[in-house]
Amino acid sequence: MSKKNFKTIAVRILEEQGINIIQHEYPHGKDAVDGVTVAGLIGKPVHQVYKTLVTKGMDGLPRVFVIPVGDHLSLKKAAKAANIKHLEMLDVKEITKTTGYVRGGCSPVGMKRKYPTFIHEAALNEDTIIVSAGKIGHQIEIAPGDLAKSVEAKFYDLVE
Repeated sequence: MSKKNFKTIAVRILEEQGINIIQHEYPHGKDAVDGVTVAGLIGKPVHQVYKTLVTKGMDGLPRVFVIPVGDHLSLKKAAKAANIKHLEMLDVKEITKTTGYVRGGCSPVGMKRKYPTFIHEAALNEDTIIVSAGKIGHQIEIAPGDLAKSVEAKFYDLVE
């Protein structure tokens, strides 16, 4: 695990907001690796590393869910949290156009637009969680409350 001072959009936004973060970098190729592998590469427990998933509602609007990398998003619970009848995962081809990020490097901070964001409630049991910094190979360690404040997120039970 190496700690660097890289400047992604997400890092810049959090710095501007005065939020403390720790930056982590891991070795990578052109393609993303799964979150469980990322946890091992940065030397952190799987339950502390979170992935960012983007869905689309029946209304066509995106919603963002941040859950532990070892868990699966419950679309039923996610829809309930978002107060909508049905959600589906955003098609991989739409991720960059919608968020400004690439698959595997999608951060909940600094998307093209501010979308409704929900964080799995287990994050509240952690002093810090780790999310993508918006670029493959780069992660941000942040207090869950600070992340929620930054992206105006709420905490819900979101996993199967």
